[in-house]
Amino acid sequence: MPPWLSVTILVALGVALLLGMAKGWRRLNRGPADVPAPPTVPADADLGEARTEPLAATYVSTTRAGDWLDRVGSHGLGVRSAATVQVWTSGVVVRRRGAPDVFVPRAALRAVGTSGGMAGKVVGGEGLVVLTWVPSPDDDPRGLETGLRLRHRQEADVLRAATQTLIGSTPAASGSEESS
Repeated sequence: MPPWLSVTILVALGVALLLGMAKGWRRLNRGPADVPAPPTVPADADLGEARTEPLAATYVSTTRAGDWLDRVGSHGLGVRSAATVQVWTSGVVVRRRGAPDVFVPRAALRAVGTSGGMAGKVVGGEGLVVLTWVPSPDDDPRGLETGLRLRHRQEADVLRAATQTLIGSTPAASGSEESS
């Protein structure tokens, strides 16, 4: 095979690869109509009483509930980042470095559990804390799942227990699943 043909084939493959990556990134960053923006984080005075200290974590990603590979990219929800997570009486606040903060109001929480992985991170075992929530009542009742990898295992237990307390004190929405 002549060298010019080899180079042409490699360039064509490279261009096809770049176009496929661009198409995938556009799919990931779906428009705001597809997934509503999460609520803005209220001022600390409006959050109520702190139920945990700020816990060091890695925000892994947010996916559609029930499909751990369907990452939501809009509103910065697909950006993996270092974070601190704290449970307040009004909800769960995830303060992220280099990405928008995420606030999950108590009324939006549906379940808290663990998982071995989700889009962006596979840790094995049950190393991720997963919050299942519905951004607004008009949305898909399955909602979204947000994965957090806590720095220390005992902190993951604290986060799950405090979040479970919030869910237990919130009237269940129709069609919601039980917390695991």
